[in-house]
This record gives sequence, C-alpha cells and structure tokens, in this order.
Amino acid sequence: MKTKQLKWLSYLSCFVMFLATLGGSVVTKTESGLGCGSEWPLCHGKFVPAHTLASMIEYSHRAVSGAAGLLSLAAFVAFWMYRKNRKDLQAYSFLALLFVMVQAFMGAMAVVYPTSSPVMALHFGFSLIAFASSIMLVLGIREDESREGKPVSSIVQPRVSKGFRNLTWFATAYTYIVVYIGAYVSHTDSAGGCTGWPLCNDQLIPEMTGGVGIAFIHRVAAALLLVVIGTVGHFAYRKHPEHKEIRSLGVAATILVVIQVLTGAGIVFTLTNYEVYLFTSLAHIIVLAALFGVLCYMSVRTWQLSKKSDRPVEG
Repeated sequence: MKTKQLKWLSYLSCFVMFLATLGGSVVTKTESGLGCGSEWPLCHGKFVPAHTLASMIEYSHRAVSGAAGLLSLAAFVAFWMYRKNRKDLQAYSFLALLFVMVQAFMGAMAVVYPTSSPVMALHFGFSLIAFASSIMLVLGIREDESREGKPVSSIVQPRVSKGFRNLTWFATAYTYIVVYIGAYVSHTDSAGGCTGWPLCNDQLIPEMTGGVGIAFIHRVAAALLLVVIGTVGHFAYRKHPEHKEIRSLGVAATILVVIQVLTGAGIVFTLTNYEVYLFTSLAHIIVLAALFGVLCYMSVRTWQLSKKSDRPVEG
C-alpha cells in the first residue's frame, strides 16, 4: 500500500474518531446516555430505535463509535503490514485501536450498569487518548510523506535537549489531568458552580464546597495549563530555529491552549442559553482534544530527537 493511501486511511480514521469523541460529549451534554434504556447493543429492544431525540443521539453515537473501531482496525492492519520499518506509526495505530475498544467497552458497561462520575470522566479520558493516537498517526504519516523521495543524506533532524523533552512530557501529562478534571465537572453538573469570569462568584477564592469547589479547581488547573504550555511554546520557537517541525508544534499548542481558555470562558457566559452553551461546550472539547493530540505527538518527537545526534531519521 502506497504512502498516499495510508495517509488517506489515517485521515478517515482520525475524522471518524473525532466524530465519536464529539458524539460522546453530545450524549453527556444532552443527558442522552440512557436514551436507549439500559440495553446494549440494542436500543429499547430494537435494532433501529424509535425516533426520539435522546435515543437517536445515543444510537448515532454507538454507530459512529463502531465505525471508528472498524477504521482503527483497518489502519492497524495496514500500517503493520506496509510500514514494518516505522515502529512509531505502528504504535500509534495500535494505541488508537486499543483505546477505542476500551472506551467502547466502558460506554457499554455504563449503559448496562450505570456508574459513578469519576469512572465516566475516565471514559472520556480513554476516548481522548484514542483520538490523540489517531492525530499522531496522521501527523506521522504526513511527515513520512514529506520525506519520501528525498535522499537519506539530506534528511537531517537536529537534536532536542532532554530538558525540553521532559518539559513537553510534563505538559502532556498535566494536560490530561486538566482534561480529566474538566470531564469530572461535566459529569457532576458543576459547570454552573462558578458564575462570572475570571473571578468565581465575584471572589478570588470562593468557598470550596460542592460544585463551586470542583469548578474552581478546574479553573485554577486551566490557568496553570496556559502558563505551562505557553512556556513549552516559547522554548519550542525560540530555542529551535533550525527545527521547523518542533517550532510549528509549539506554536500550534500555544494557540490551541489560548483558544481553550477563551472557550472555557464562553461556557460560563452562555450557561443561561442552552443552545449556545451546547455549542461553546463542544467547541471547548474539540480544542482540548486537538491540543492533547498535538502534545502527544510532540512528546514522541522530542523523545526520538533527544536520542539522536545530527543524523538521518528512520524511514
């Protein structure tokens, strides 16, 4: 299979994985998780459910998640057959398949056996890893395509310091923690715990109880995330003038985290308008998913480049 075909397969897999991740958020925000009752894979005992809004949202999400699983399986097989020399691409395809299966299983169990908010937040975390893995696969095959046809001697990858690598790893891990806290806010209906922005209920530090405490902790964590990723972006751009890929990833991460903060503020200001609130909430989730995917890929690339001297890359 040619690189171009693999690239388009990875694009399609990533797009459907994105729809599955977005669909899960729609299910949560519209409280449609039990739109098919406590049955899985059938919906109220039928293969095609009744045309109620909740059942259609839940069943559509199941169908898209199934398609994401099949495409992830196809990508996994294709990359393991036709990119035996690219262990990183094989690993991305494996992680995408593994975590889309894990999140699908957890989703099914949540329907049959309703579970707690912390577990449901973890379910979103697993779907995010699946989506991030598919983004990494897209970015990886694009890089592979850009090097195709070039003489090996001309493909030089400047080295990245271990300090910058560790900073990138920390930013990625911390982003996942912030995302988990955000998912917990959503599953505990704590989004309205803090009114106003940037202050919480017109206080710098509000009373840390119930939904107020949960929402405030998420705000503080998000503010620190802005500082952390801003630092990563600064060092990526200023300290790596000879490395276009690292600079681009750093700039992308910085832009995405700024948008993430703005969409988070938008959620607060639209709480009283459900239609607009739903849109801003989904936009917030989309940006976070993209941010996490970029950071995951950047973590792998900095790990690879921290081990190299100035020499050609694999492939």
